[in-house]
Amino acid sequence: MNKKIIFVLLLLLPVAIMAAGGESRYFEQTGRHTDFFPRAFNFVIFVGLLYYLLASPVKDFFVGRKEGIAAQLNEIESKLQEAKDAQKNAENELVESEIKAKEIIEDSKNEAELLAKRLEEGRERDIELLDKLHEERMGHEERRMVKETIDEVLSENITSDDIPLSEKQVVEIIAKKVA
Repeated sequence: MNKKIIFVLLLLLPVAIMAAGGESRYFEQTGRHTDFFPRAFNFVIFVGLLYYLLASPVKDFFVGRKEGIAAQLNEIESKLQEAKDAQKNAENELVESEIKAKEIIEDSKNEAELLAKRLEEGRERDIELLDKLHEERMGHEERRMVKETIDEVLSENITSDDIPLSEKQVVEIIAKKVA
């Protein structure tokens, strides 16, 4: 509160000092005690000139600034809308990608099952084929061994002197073999 009183007194001090003075030269020259009205008139003229000179540029500046801010807001709103649209598109693509991923996983599972089934069938066929080949080879080896054993037994135990064959009998045996 004291500060307010001191401030008001400081503002009124110049008024009191001016009022305490005696007659001034102004009164002697003009016959008036104060020059308030001429100063006020000069101030009004000055303000009018300032308004006349600066009103249009200041008005244009603020109108341009207003339009610039409106354009920036519109641009920001359009970018915001684009961002929202892009987000919606991205969300839709994400959902579609998830669906496609599930389809791909399902397809790959089915394909893996089919491949496993085909591999199992192929393995079984290969095993059967190998068994058949093994049996054929065993039969072939068995016949070869029997033949070798017979040849060996015949060649060791029986000589050509033991079997009397005439030429006529040899020709008949060969003819039977050929036919």
